[in-house]
Amino acid sequence: MSPEVRAPGATVAPRRIRLNGLRQSTVGHTAMGLWRHPDSQAHRYRELAHWIETARLLERGRFDALFIADALGPLDVYRSSVDAALRDGINTPAGDPLLLVSALAAATTHLGFAITVSSTYEMPYAFARKMTTLDHLTEGRIGWNIVTSALDSAARNLGLRQQIPHDERYAVAEEFMDVVYQLWEGSWEDGAVVRDAASGVFADPAKVHPVRHEGTYFTVPDIALSEPSVQRTPALYQAGTSPIGRRFAGRHAEGVFLSAYSPALARTLVDAVRAEAAEAGRDPRGLRFFAIATVIVANTDTEAHSKYEEYRSYTSLEGSLARYSALLGIDLSSLSPDVPLEYADTEGIRGLLEVFTRLDPERTWTPREIAEFVGVGGGGPVFVGSPGTVADALEHWMEEADLDGFNIADPVPPVTLRDFVDLVVPELQRRGRVWTEYEGTTLREHIHGAGHTRLPADHPGVRHRYS
Repeated sequence: MSPEVRAPGATVAPRRIRLNGLRQSTVGHTAMGLWRHPDSQAHRYRELAHWIETARLLERGRFDALFIADALGPLDVYRSSVDAALRDGINTPAGDPLLLVSALAAATTHLGFAITVSSTYEMPYAFARKMTTLDHLTEGRIGWNIVTSALDSAARNLGLRQQIPHDERYAVAEEFMDVVYQLWEGSWEDGAVVRDAASGVFADPAKVHPVRHEGTYFTVPDIALSEPSVQRTPALYQAGTSPIGRRFAGRHAEGVFLSAYSPALARTLVDAVRAEAAEAGRDPRGLRFFAIATVIVANTDTEAHSKYEEYRSYTSLEGSLARYSALLGIDLSSLSPDVPLEYADTEGIRGLLEVFTRLDPERTWTPREIAEFVGVGGGGPVFVGSPGTVADALEHWMEEADLDGFNIADPVPPVTLRDFVDLVVPELQRRGRVWTEYEGTTLREHIHGAGHTRLPADHPGVRHRYS
């Protein structure tokens, strides 16, 4: 594609395609069954060396961040059993993504880390300290993917009799955000840490303030435990696309993660969240949108399609049904596999259910079609072809959906990400779509540009800064 035209005879550089690597600390994530492929090293999710190799690979490809998904319970909705998920290693066994960050930061220099953590099962006081600590240790490269958790199994195993209703989880999340903003932005003034050995003062008590929060779900009366980090508030991501999730993203997110099977559908979601951001008094163009994408690339289109068909032969239909039963909050085994799915207000991920039911008036999906579609790509597009063919497809989605970039999945780790870095990134760099050198040092600078380390001025977290 040619550069965007500003005026006759004048051109501007095309928009940069921002890239995140997408993984989860488990065996089966976006591709069910492909752990059986002889090239897959998915079983190495428990090895630090494997994660360091992945992080260094992404940094070599000039990715903005490694996005690590997570869920806090086994997938046991399909046939009311965890058996199918266990057979394909989907979400269980799993590791804690936060524990990877320090080591991966030590092995890299620029790569950011967007970690999924649930506001439903953390306490904001302790969580604020965790993220500030990681922001210190990464020198400003930590991000938080805010989720409210959809699994009933997580609720049962984390002290609740049953799952908190969908919309109430977002009410909890709103108060959670209010508390952590106070802890990150308002408790310690700039300059509170004086480190004056002569006077014997490390931190000036007059510049450290108690939060004094007393709300519906949380009470936090005292000062933040951690001195401010480089970013203070970590870079904020969110993936909820239900109506209430879109409102939440419009208020809080700097980056929004999407799962959509067509650029038109993705554009619908992008436009909706941008509208919510404007309603919240934010610049809607200040949010960055990333669609999940899987890339199967080879030197020629023919080779790439042959590789794709080989991968498809390893997919697990039952594994796909087990994963999506848990995500949607519907036991797909109880439905006719060839009757179109209908929307219902489940306690699962309602935005994802909307994608497969009512957001696209021209498309209906049966359980069988969903399972077949997500087998390799996990719910997003699968781009298959030569580097040029893949680059064309990425550019097309960028323009049609008004995206800022992609979460590149790794169905056969580390082969598929390595192929992308070795074959597609050089082509995108040749087109001026991917930077050749990092600009800035923090993850927020990757999002907003060099020099933008703190929350944007129109973000609601800013009102908690001490003045």
